[in-house]
Amino acid sequence: MAYLSPSILTADFSDLKSQLEKLEEGGADFAHLDVMDGSFVPNITFGQPVVRSIAAATKLPLDVHLMVVRPELCLAEFALPETEFITVHQEACLHLHRTVQQIKALGKKAGVALNPATSLSTLEYMLEDIDMVLLMSVNPGFGGQKFIESTWEKIKKLDAMRKVRHPEMLIELDGGVNLNNASALKEAGVDVFVAGNAVFSAEDMVQRVKDFQVILK
Repeated sequence: MAYLSPSILTADFSDLKSQLEKLEEGGADFAHLDVMDGSFVPNITFGQPVVRSIAAATKLPLDVHLMVVRPELCLAEFALPETEFITVHQEACLHLHRTVQQIKALGKKAGVALNPATSLSTLEYMLEDIDMVLLMSVNPGFGGQKFIESTWEKIKKLDAMRKVRHPEMLIELDGGVNLNNASALKEAGVDVFVAGNAVFSAEDMVQRVKDFQVILK
């Protein structure tokens, strides 16, 4: 069983509450929130006040992806009752193990994201401490990018690692996910699918979410 976590990065923010309701109606599992600071990645999206408003506007658990420098300084602000996962980037953490433990101390599941060029070996000595690894299949910071093909091998290697070391750990994928590759990605080992344009560009968002869930469930 796999899960759909639509990224609101490509949503229509002037009609966000309605779009969140459509995600719920279609049966999405999470709402993926890309928090960008304009420093770790080029773009600036939104911060804690918007996340709090989203939490109040949807019944979906929140999958918070912090694309920010020094995320350890703001973790508590995103540890809302509605938050399921808080994911930080390996590249943004000076002391990754400490940051993961901070997330757990806040009562949330800890995710670690890896950029396309970052090796899986950077998690070698703490894989058992992580609840979810988010593999970026595009360079972070922009929606609508093309899937980086080398990600296929990375998924398979991570899946092999977790089967031996930490079978309960989830693998999440962000970037270029669509209905055409979802089945193959699930077969390769992906558990949580972050889809942006593939969901929010659909004329019928409710049906698009349902179409994804037919593949993922």
